[in-house]
This record gives sequence, structure tokens and C-alpha cells, in this order.
Amino acid sequence: MLDNIKSPWMDEDLEAFADTVRRFALEYVEPNDLKWREQHHCGREVWHKAGELGLILPDVPEEYGGSGGSAAHAAVVIRELSAVGNTGFGVGISHIVGHYLLNYGTEAQKQRWLPGIASGEIITSIAMTEPGTGSDLQGVRTRADKTGEGYVINGAKTFITNGQLSDMVLVVAKTDTTQAAKGISLLIVDTKAKGFRRGKVLDKLGVEGGDTSEMFFDDCAVPADCLLGGKEGQGFFQLVGQLPYERAQIAIAAAAMMERALALTIDYCKDRRAFGKPIMEFQNTRFVLADVKATTLASRTFADHIVQQWIDGKLDATLASMGKFWLTERQGEVMDKCLQLFGGYGYMKEYPIARMYADARVQRIYGGTNEIQRELVGRSL
Repeated sequence: MLDNIKSPWMDEDLEAFADTVRRFALEYVEPNDLKWREQHHCGREVWHKAGELGLILPDVPEEYGGSGGSAAHAAVVIRELSAVGNTGFGVGISHIVGHYLLNYGTEAQKQRWLPGIASGEIITSIAMTEPGTGSDLQGVRTRADKTGEGYVINGAKTFITNGQLSDMVLVVAKTDTTQAAKGISLLIVDTKAKGFRRGKVLDKLGVEGGDTSEMFFDDCAVPADCLLGGKEGQGFFQLVGQLPYERAQIAIAAAAMMERALALTIDYCKDRRAFGKPIMEFQNTRFVLADVKATTLASRTFADHIVQQWIDGKLDATLASMGKFWLTERQGEVMDKCLQLFGGYGYMKEYPIARMYADARVQRIYGGTNEIQRELVGRSL
């Protein structure tokens, strides 16, 4: 219910682009939510349509297949897809991987992968997390050993978004096991490579429409030119440089999902009757929704600040971490209050608010747990 409040970074061009994204979301994403949840993945057709519309890499230069827009265009995509409750279409991961390539890849790597990612023909994953390591990226045990012709990768990864559909995966691995951060490299792995194996789709509390999976690398041989940027030991530096943008995406999505929850709950409370009148007429209902609206507006304002800093090239790790932990925690609070107003129906997964409640929980975990985000902000004080 914040439709009458315009974000200060929006202009006429972005409004027109937002209309395109919104129509795509309403036609291809929202109607398929339940189907994707049942089958635990979306279909390739939605990727192809998004590619046709220029929604996957909207802020990547046209010479690499992108749409040539700005960070504002990327923020619009995140916001509009989140506003319909998207969790199955993992476009944000391909956007993130695209920017690893754009910012750190060799020219050959950019030409090889970016056009296909932008078109939706190449779906990507990023394999960071391992069983037992969680947010500790310096503690990865996956190894990439140098051979005469390239690297041989051995290890296991888990919680990988787009894990069943991906055509390419960016793998965090140790190229020097004697070093901590300086021993980490990122390798581009074609999922057709010998020795690459997908594990099962993981059965999650929420976000069931995403094909979150395990991945295994058993003597997986890749050529030398798969090393991102062509130089070993740059992986941790590359991760530190790009993780703030992943966390910004999570924060922006959290604010948009709060707005959706507020709108759905107001509509429900005006329609649902108890004791002979709409539950909106009860003072408690109005008080709860007043709090939710204030939280949602504050969250939109914070998210808009993050977007503006991103547009201006000033987004830093501290702001991204603050946004990630603060907005995702507000998201959880808002979902809880809204679900309560739905009563028993709020606990039924046929109602969007129940699914949004479950989906919100992982926002405080992935992208680096909120405890880690507080530690990162604390170090900046």
C-alpha cells in the first residue's frame, strides 16, 4: 500500500521499464508459483522470456549481450519480481555471476559466457557453501589442483541455487591449500564437464520453487582458462568485492516483500468478517497494520538509500550488511504480524501470506548470516 510513494531514484525511463518487468512478473512468475513449488524448479521458458525482455543482465553493456542500463534497472527487476512473491525464478544468481564475469573475467571469458547468460540460454549457479563451513569462506575444503592442461576440482557444495538447471557454475575452491584467503580462486565450470555431478534437490522450509541442490566435483577436469580473471589467489578479493551487491539484492527484495504482505493483509482485513463486521473495524487490527505500514515505509526508505548508493557507485560493504540484516529482520516481523491477522487461514499454504512467512526465514541466513553481517558492521565502528 505504498503505491502512491515514488522512490526518488525512479524516473520516466525506469517507470516504463518497471511496467515491463511488472507485466512479465504477473504473466510468467506469479501464476506459476504453486506449480514451481510442487516441482521444485521453474522452467527454462521463463528464463528465455526474461532474456528476450532484457531482464537478466539489465545493467551489463550491450557489447556483452546486456541491456546497457544502470544499477537502477537491476534494482527495478529485483523489486518488481519480489513484489509478486518470486522465489522460484533464480534470476538474481545469474545477475550476480554475470557481474563476477564483467568485473573480473578476462575478455575471452566475458565473450564466452555473458551473452548466453543475458539471453537466458545459460543458467548459472555460484557454489560457495560447503557442508560444515557455512559463512566461513576462508575455510572451504574444495580443491582445484593444477595439472598440465588446467585444474582438477574435488569437493562438495551445498545450498546451491539453480542447482538442477544451471549450465555453468562459479566454484569457490582452494588453489593453494597452504594459504587461507590468499589460496582461494574462482573457477568457471561448465556443468557438462566430466566429474561434475548434481546431488538431490534439498527439501526446504520455504522457497520450495527454487532448485536448491547439492553439487559434487569428483576429479572434475577444467581447462586453465576457466580460472576467473586468469590469476590464482584472487578469489577472496573477488568475493569481497561482489558480496555487497548480493546483500543489497536481498535487502531490496525484503522491502518489496513487506509491501506485498501489507497490501494482501489490508485487502483481507477489509473483506474478512468476524462478529458481524469486517475485522478492519477492530481497533487492534488497525493498530497492528499501522505499525506494519510504518515499518514498511521505513524499510522502503532504507532500501531506496541502498539503491541510490548503488547507482552512484558508493555502495560499500558496511551499508549492504546493515541493509541485509536490518531489512530481513523487519521482513520476518512484518510477515508474522500479517499472518496473525489472517487467523487460521494464514497457516494454510494456499494463502500467499503463509508461503511468504516461510520464505522470509531464509533471508536472515543466506548471503551471509545476519550474525556475520553484524560482525562486519561492528568492525567498521
